[in-house]
Amino acid sequence: MPEFTINRRALLAGAAATLAAPGLARAQDAYPNKQIKFIVPYTPAGATDNISRIVMAKVSEILGQQVLIDNRAGGGGTIGTDALAKAAPDGYTIGLITISMFCMAPALYSKLPYDPVKDFSPMAGMSVWPNMLVVHPSVPAKTVPELIALLKANPGKYNMASSGSGTTIHLAGEMFKQLTGTDMVHVPYKGSAGAMQDLIAGNVHIMFDNMPSCWPHVQAGKLRALGVTSRERNKAAPDVPAIVEFVPNYVVEVWMGFGGPAGVPQPIVDKLAAVGTKALEDPEVKARFAALGSDPWPMAPKGLQDRIVREIAVWAPIVKASGAKVDG
Repeated sequence: MPEFTINRRALLAGAAATLAAPGLARAQDAYPNKQIKFIVPYTPAGATDNISRIVMAKVSEILGQQVLIDNRAGGGGTIGTDALAKAAPDGYTIGLITISMFCMAPALYSKLPYDPVKDFSPMAGMSVWPNMLVVHPSVPAKTVPELIALLKANPGKYNMASSGSGTTIHLAGEMFKQLTGTDMVHVPYKGSAGAMQDLIAGNVHIMFDNMPSCWPHVQAGKLRALGVTSRERNKAAPDVPAIVEFVPNYVVEVWMGFGGPAGVPQPIVDKLAAVGTKALEDPEVKARFAALGSDPWPMAPKGLQDRIVREIAVWAPIVKASGAKVDG
């Protein structure tokens, strides 16, 4: 009797799965049939938010369903990223995957509330750009060598704003300090928008900001650009030198993509990956990226996953050597 009961249950379970499978397939085929939420773990108006809105507006157009931006700032980006990890894996909550929250954070935080490798379904790349070293016009340095000399002559006098501890903006500055032997006081904000406002007002002196958010202020004459953190000069700002021209081995390239929580059905992952890549091919998206000093960064799900794993290993020793820590 027990053996018969077990087999009967297994048979019924198999039959139920067979009956449910077509319904599940139809649900995935019909995806999306309602609004999608896109979590940005930072405040509005920063580079990550701006790029997300450009890409997701096009994704909305292609899918025929609205993708609503949901800014979940705080914790240097960990709060919004954790919310993405804990969302239902149905494809209706997706969000940012960034180099800072996935590749730098594991070495910065003693306890992350999420696992950047196991807790997510990477889908597609979106954008890559350099950070830009910008200063308030009151800072007398007009070149990177002049800034290094100024900082060495005045240790601790000048401060360095960032969008939060552990962000690429923060670590770009920490790496600069480490490689040049200079000293700046780190002033973390809850997002790049607030830091940028204070920099323009002259309340802080220096920032290694994401180029898409600070470049318009440089063009408007509100800030002075001294260098970019990429390996080569940026085509949108060819007169601004790469910092590596003066500081050997100094390179920080910022990338961002998107994904969902672990367990999103593969057909939905594949559909969003294809739509994300198609959005980057749009001439209007390319033009808006170029104006911000950013480049489209198409990346398949497997490639994005591999990039995360690889760069966790790359950034761990850099963060350790910088001495940067966010918590205990």
